[in-house]
Amino acid sequence: MAMAATAAAKRRETEMRDTGMYELEGKTALVIGGTGGIGRELARGFRDAGADVLVAGRSREKLAETATFLYPDAPDKVGYQVDARSPAELRRLRDEVLADHRRLDILVNCQGTTAIKPALELTEAEYDAIADTNLKSTFFACTVFGAGMIAAGGGSIVNIASLAAHNGWALAAAYSASKWGVVGVTKSLAAEWGSRNVRVNAIAPGFFLTDLNRERMSPQRKEEARRRAAMERMGELHELVGAAIFLASPASGFVTGSVVNVDGGYLASGI
Repeated sequence: MAMAATAAAKRRETEMRDTGMYELEGKTALVIGGTGGIGRELARGFRDAGADVLVAGRSREKLAETATFLYPDAPDKVGYQVDARSPAELRRLRDEVLADHRRLDILVNCQGTTAIKPALELTEAEYDAIADTNLKSTFFACTVFGAGMIAAGGGSIVNIASLAAHNGWALAAAYSASKWGVVGVTKSLAAEWGSRNVRVNAIAPGFFLTDLNRERMSPQRKEEARRRAAMERMGELHELVGAAIFLASPASGFVTGSVVNVDGGYLASGI
């Protein structure tokens, strides 16, 4: 065991020296939910950092468009269609990715949905859609791909949580519950897999306008988000990229089970 630990430490040191702390050259990264606003921006950032980037999602049309956006000259075998709510679909996705690319070094779980309405009006179908998309899919994506990372000797998983995983959130009880669950999965798997060199962390974004919330947030809610943030504005999607690259790169080699808040000081502003 000691010899294995020493060998792993030397491998990490060599990796940081040869590739640079924040570079992802030679790594293969999969972004589930990679056709949406946050996921697409993270995929672009990983590509620019040197990773071979793959994206997965439900819409074949969006996958084709995103693959062309990422690699205009070589979009083939970049986009993978999947319903991440299904463990069987995730296993199929894993088999396809490994058949095409041999291994996966980085997994980002960016799939998500919400419903902004009073809890007393939320239907069972709406609750299930939120829980299955945000939490169930994240858990099984971690375990399906994490098993391969363990077998390969290591990897990095980055889950997308939310500020809603820190406090209660009026009109978004099911969403908040699902994101608390994402943080619980992140910390639990980090504790379970740390000795296997698989790191599991999360990013909790503050308020960023995306296709998911642009039309669902009222003007009053948007103004409140700007006012409450210490930086007095909402975030730009590119401002999430640095945190993701840090968590996926050798720079965070001793970081696991952490939740990085990228919120412009929203939580720091208190009550």
